[in-house]
Amino acid sequence: MAAPVESVSGKKQNKASLVLTLSSAGLFIGAGMASYWLLTQGYPMSRDLPAGANIIPQDALFAVSLTTDSTQWQKLREFGTKQTQAELDKNLVQLRDRILTHYGYDFQKDISPWVGDQVTLAMLAPKVSKSVSKPVATDGGVNSSDQSFEIVLPVRNPEKARSLLAQPKAFKRGKWIDRTYKNIDIKETQESGEKLSAAILDERFVVITDRSKTIERAIDAYKEKVSLATTPGFAENLPKIATSQPFAQFYVNVPFSAKIAAASPLHQLPAQVLSLLQSNQGLAGTITLASSGISLKGVSWLNPNSQRVLAIENKAGKMQNRLPIETLVMLSGSNLRRFWADYVLTFQGNPLSPIPPQELRENVKSYINLDLDQDLLSWMSGEYAISVIPTSSKQGTPPENFRVALMFMVHASDRSSAETSLKKLDDVMKTQYQFQIEQGKLEGEPVVNWIAPLGTLTATHGWLDGDVAFLSLGAPVTSKIIPKPTKTLASNTLFQQSVPFELNPINGQFFLDVDRADKNLLLPQMFPAQETLLEAIRSIGVTTAVSDNRSTRYDIFLELKKTS
Repeated sequence: MAAPVESVSGKKQNKASLVLTLSSAGLFIGAGMASYWLLTQGYPMSRDLPAGANIIPQDALFAVSLTTDSTQWQKLREFGTKQTQAELDKNLVQLRDRILTHYGYDFQKDISPWVGDQVTLAMLAPKVSKSVSKPVATDGGVNSSDQSFEIVLPVRNPEKARSLLAQPKAFKRGKWIDRTYKNIDIKETQESGEKLSAAILDERFVVITDRSKTIERAIDAYKEKVSLATTPGFAENLPKIATSQPFAQFYVNVPFSAKIAAASPLHQLPAQVLSLLQSNQGLAGTITLASSGISLKGVSWLNPNSQRVLAIENKAGKMQNRLPIETLVMLSGSNLRRFWADYVLTFQGNPLSPIPPQELRENVKSYINLDLDQDLLSWMSGEYAISVIPTSSKQGTPPENFRVALMFMVHASDRSSAETSLKKLDDVMKTQYQFQIEQGKLEGEPVVNWIAPLGTLTATHGWLDGDVAFLSLGAPVTSKIIPKPTKTLASNTLFQQSVPFELNPINGQFFLDVDRADKNLLLPQMFPAQETLLEAIRSIGVTTAVSDNRSTRYDIFLELKKTS
């Protein structure tokens, strides 16, 4: 998937690149799945913007809009496993009980008759700045336990909505009181702990919050036009991912959410993943349900005040034609050298970044005595791919030694420099690690094999098509790429079904055959209940493209299993 994160190309080095890309895909997938795990029914859409976007304060951490179309929810229930459906049900029931059942309401009987096509839920952090005009608050202490929620329900039948609020139902542990704020009538519960507040704005929206101050912030946002809809970059980028009748839409305020996540040891996915997008201002996605899974269109954009711009370099899309059809994982990108430079630039002031650039440079120097920037990345300016390819028993290596190979390919911008660096690497492996370096040929093509002291074939490197360097680590799979395979990953039916092809040209792609990878690989743990979720997924496909010098597009598809 190249550029899981902010800007242009793709990832860093072998495993680090794979993990970071999985994390970035995980962000969109996780945010998308959380979208329908949070609520029980949906929101409406004013053109390309979520309905209620003009009522949600600009410093909202997260907003998700969900359809109220029961047929879409029924379609959703066709996917997954019993475990994932049970988890979904649990989350919906918890929210329903907190918002409705506790106060004597039932969605179908009391809300459905007047609500619009979708509803929106937003999570808000405590207000830490007096200036409401700032699109994001990035300083000041915040605590995840201080978050509050706001629900916006568009009104389809004003008379029924007014009637519901005019005579609220009695509940056991408190009572309803009336008050006003800026000439808006508010119904509020009087009880210990959480206090529910509700109001109708212009007979178009019902707003519900769990705190008195939160509904006042929503009214301020609406009246003073300092809402999500007027946040710089929001209205400009949402139309890029608009679809008709979406199942869900979501928005993440990246800098503020990363700050919250960093302070919460219980939410490690956002802390790991959002850190990669720290230089971005916003992240949004639109989810639709397809016959075989879930489609997600995403967009991220930079802070409008940022001096940084993105290089529009979309030149990936060929590496899958060099990989064998049985490839388990592929991550491709446009320009590894540019990505690294971008990563180094955005690392400054971002303590959450998982790999400090200087530490990586020092490790490369220590282990293989090469300069990461000068000896390696300097000639890696073309398309690259990191993939995992399984071996077979016919390859001659006992399966207990290697079941898969990690394959790195890169289009070299300077073959002469590349060959010099690879020769240095050969010398290091021979003198420092006592590997046997063997010159060989495969189908007439020269290759270099590294043989470990115990005699196991450990690595092979060589050239494809004259200027594409490859390095294979682990199982002996070179015969799968030399000569060029007749059945390539590009011809893999699952790859074609999973990886979106609407974006063109592209910055990079990512493919994961979840079923087979789960049996052959130890996938990194990126979010809670990961195994439960992966059991419901057949494959994941991601395509990215840099839209302009401020925004990046992502198309993601989850091929899902179906329940009986």
